[in-house]
Amino acid sequence: MAATPESARSILDVKAEASLECGKSCSDVVASPSSTDNVLPPPPTFPEGGLQAWLTVLGGSMIVFCSFGTVQSFGVYQDYYTRVFLEGHAASDISWIGSVQTFLLFGGGLLSGKLFDDGYFHHCIAFGSLIYLFSVFMLSLAHPHQYYQVFLAQGIGMGIGMGLMFLPAMSVTSHYFRRRRTVAMGVVISGSSIGAVVHSIMLNNLIKNGVGFAWGVRAAAFLDLALLLIANLVMKTRLPSRRERPNAKPIDIKSILTDRGYWLCTIGCALAFWGLFVPFFYLQLFAELHGLPAKLAFYAIPIMNAASLFGRTLPNFLGDAFGPFNVMIPFGFISGGIMFLMFAATGVGGTVAFGILYGFFSGGFLTIVTPAVASYSRDLNEIGTRIGITSFVIGCALLTGTPIAGALVQEHHAGSYIWWRPLVFASVVVFAGSACLIVSRQILSKRKGTRML
Repeated sequence: MAATPESARSILDVKAEASLECGKSCSDVVASPSSTDNVLPPPPTFPEGGLQAWLTVLGGSMIVFCSFGTVQSFGVYQDYYTRVFLEGHAASDISWIGSVQTFLLFGGGLLSGKLFDDGYFHHCIAFGSLIYLFSVFMLSLAHPHQYYQVFLAQGIGMGIGMGLMFLPAMSVTSHYFRRRRTVAMGVVISGSSIGAVVHSIMLNNLIKNGVGFAWGVRAAAFLDLALLLIANLVMKTRLPSRRERPNAKPIDIKSILTDRGYWLCTIGCALAFWGLFVPFFYLQLFAELHGLPAKLAFYAIPIMNAASLFGRTLPNFLGDAFGPFNVMIPFGFISGGIMFLMFAATGVGGTVAFGILYGFFSGGFLTIVTPAVASYSRDLNEIGTRIGITSFVIGCALLTGTPIAGALVQEHHAGSYIWWRPLVFASVVVFAGSACLIVSRQILSKRKGTRML
């Protein structure tokens, strides 16, 4: 569950640029009395800041804090469920809870993106907040060893709420920024890393060393309640919705479905996402089972997410300078290679080093995906559709990636797991996805006549 087509900004940045280009060409048209109704409106202007703009950015970061931040802290639940709360269930069964939640966050973009374009922004974040918060409180009432209760509350309920909120919260920032949108979007997406750090530390300390599972989850729910309430109050849209643009050009679905380069890009991103989240789900359990000090095991995931905070902001500026594909591809290969370093994360130094390196480079890959996919758009009206389709395909990969890794782990004997198989699987699919992106970049480079992609 986030530029011009050749840069590393958000999906709607491409829309804004295309709108400006359209405005320039349309300004040359002299409207006759009979064609006045067909003259397109002037291109939108952007305040590039101001109180309401930054309040909307703040609200977006709060929503991402609660949604994607919770997804990235699932490793805490994976560890606790496997060893205590759902003991006796296979690691792959438990991974399905987090993978379904992640699938709904991304796959929900097909619905919430369309609703956002049609002017239902506040409806999405309000209903999404209610569903999400209700589900978190229901999770706190789940009983030990009742798998279906946890799955319904955390996997289905929280996932649906996240899916309604996530894409609109990311997209609305583009109503206020064009030139400074990279910075603004960096602030929004950084909310996921901060949220993962805070949720991981809070849950670990409250569940294992404090008040127990029920009140630990409720404490996180009350924090999310406060943040989502503020976000719903301060966020506002500014530009007209699709319903208010009657002259909007129809989307050419056939051209999207037959765009070979675009589908190679989508498949490449999906393959990479298939393996990219395995360490986020399993690093804490890996550290615990290798006898690391409890405090370090608790902080393994926060360390990784803290590093990803920088990975989700700094690469945006590199993408502006060199193009999103030119940044995303090397970051993908490096992430796949670093995956093997998890074998060395059996001591304090190895765990910290792996967390920092993997968090930074995987975060850099994640943040560039949206503008890279948007680079294939031929018209401003099809960008949302392309991003929605890609998000859904990525969601399908996330739905199965960590459960496959969980099945590959397999408990060798009591308290002992086979780790090389899931790590090799995750690394290979990330490499394969990065290779697909190389071919996709070559196709786009020939189409546009530039290597700055």
